Amino acid sequence: MTWTDGWPVVGEVAPVMTAPPWAAHPVPLPVLDDFDNDGLHPRWISVRSRPAESWSLTEHPGWLTLRARGASMDATAGRGGLAVRLDERHHYEIEAGDGEVRVVARIGTVLSTVATRSVTAGPVRLRLDVIAPSPGDWHPSKEPDLLQFGIEEADGAVDVLTTLDGRYLSTEVAGGFTGRVIGMYAAAGSVRFDWFDYEPRGDDARTPGSESGP
Repeated sequence: MTWTDGWPVVGEVAPVMTAPPWAAHPVPLPVLDDFDNDGLHPRWISVRSRPAESWSLTEHPGWLTLRARGASMDATAGRGGLAVRLDERHHYEIEAGDGEVRVVARIGTVLSTVATRSVTAGPVRLRLDVIAPSPGDWHPSKEPDLLQFGIEEADGAVDVLTTLDGRYLSTEVAGGFTGRVIGMYAAAGSVRFDWFDYEPRGDDARTPGSESGP
C-alpha cells in the first residue's frame, strides 16, 4: 500500500491459488461394520441419548442388538430396520417384523405406510439406494434425488418395494441445517443387526444395507 495525495492506495494483488488436496466432487468412503468390536465406532450417533440398556454388542456376539424404548417396547416381538432421518417430522424407514417388511414415510403431520411385503422367518437384508439424477437431467422443479427401498436376495437381486422423493428429506423443504442421517433403529422389542454396509452407488454397490432379525 502506498499513499497518494493523502489517500491509501492498494497495489496490485495477484494471489497464487493452488489446487486443494481433495477431489472436486468428494465421494463418501465405503463403510462396512460387522459389529465384531468391543464398542461402537465413533461414527455411530444416536438421537438425543444412548442409554446402555438400549443396545448391546455382547448379547449376541458379532451382532448389534437394539432395544426399543418407551411406549414402543414389546418384549414378545422385534421390529426395526433402516431409517433415513432429517428431523422428527421428516423421515423414511424400511423395517422388518411380524412376518413382513414395510416402508413408512413421515412428512410433516402425515405418517403413512407406503409399501409392504411378506417375508419368511429369519434374517432379512434391507437395502436402500440413493439415486441422484444425471447431470443433464437436473431441473429446479424435479426432486434432488430418489430413495429406493427394497429387500436384497442372497444372489444380489433386489426386490424393490417403493421409490420415494428425496426433496422431503432436504433442508430446502424441511428446514434445519444438519442434513440427513442414515442408520438403524428398533421400533418394538429387540432387533439384531449382523452388519451395516455403506458404499458409493455404482453398478454393483449396495448403498447402504443391513441384515437384521428379531
